[in-house]
Amino acid sequence: MDVSFKYADEFGPFKVIQLHEPSLSLKAALVVDNVALGPSIGGIRMAPDVTIDECFRLARAMTFKNAAAGLPHGGGKAVICADPKMPKAEKQAVVRAFCQGLRNEESYIFAPDMGMDEECMAWIRDEIGRVVGLPRELGGIPLDALGATGWGLSHAVDVVAEKYGISIQGARFVVQGFGAVGKHVSRFLVEKGARLVGVADSRGAICDENGFDIDALIELKAQGKSVTEYPDATMVSADDLIEQECDLWIPAARPDVIHEGNVQRLNTRAVIQGANIPCSKEAEAYLHQQGILCLPDFIANAGGVICASMEYHGATQAAAFDAIQEKVQRNTEEVLCRITTQSVSPREAAIALAKERLKKAMAYRRYSLFSTAPHFL
Repeated sequence: MDVSFKYADEFGPFKVIQLHEPSLSLKAALVVDNVALGPSIGGIRMAPDVTIDECFRLARAMTFKNAAAGLPHGGGKAVICADPKMPKAEKQAVVRAFCQGLRNEESYIFAPDMGMDEECMAWIRDEIGRVVGLPRELGGIPLDALGATGWGLSHAVDVVAEKYGISIQGARFVVQGFGAVGKHVSRFLVEKGARLVGVADSRGAICDENGFDIDALIELKAQGKSVTEYPDATMVSADDLIEQECDLWIPAARPDVIHEGNVQRLNTRAVIQGANIPCSKEAEAYLHQQGILCLPDFIANAGGVICASMEYHGATQAAAFDAIQEKVQRNTEEVLCRITTQSVSPREAAIALAKERLKKAMAYRRYSLFSTAPHFL
């Protein structure tokens, strides 16, 4: 049986497209999960080990994220199985071939994700035009450069801190993944008085109870170096970073970095999910049992897609960032309220919130009359 069918339910997926172009070594897939709220929007993830399963899970996360945020968009996700660090000419050829294969797929709006940046979005605009996350020169709001997702995360932290009695001033936090999301949420939290005591990138991890100089870390990354080259920091393995004592632990990289095998080593008061699907279901269940808040991804990290949607509809940068703050704070407050009043886990509360909004939209659409079995191309 095709792996796709195990994900079929009342919400989708609406459409699945797989692309293969041997001459360019292009292997890619698009999952349009649900379009009840409007055309789907979701990032393109490029990585050599990305899988179709990951694409399905991420597409559903986008459906819930967009519904929870009150955006006029359904959820979708695309993956390209390739090394994002390949020579620029090769990467451009792969990206252009990928979007040409989806040229007529109007149910999906292209957006950036891991391994894809504003330049890649500019190539896509040149090919088909249906894209967000563009460089400022092309009328876009550069969400990665400005830190839209990190901005939203910092406001989710504000709500969590107030609810759980954590003082942001002096709060210790750890960031796993110091890329576009991790560096900006670190910057925003440090500006509020928090202290980054542990950080990791793809080449290793470092800790310092006294906190790191964020500007120095960002400069290292701008030079193509690893955070491990930060002077006088204590080197630890990426696996051991999970044990660093802190108030907030923020996964901002790949899926399932917190799982059954390591969740018991976490030494934090709250996990704020900066990445998409960074915790397994089993890990989230364990944290809930232990009374450790684990704020779900599509509530905490919705800033990027909110910004993308605002850009698509012609909003200004200032309006986009105001919307991110308002929507992320509101949804975080709603989820935390449901946890208490309904005695449910954070994930259950977040999914219920998204499903309520999604079902209302589906009731108005002829889409709801169609079979929920996935459509394959």
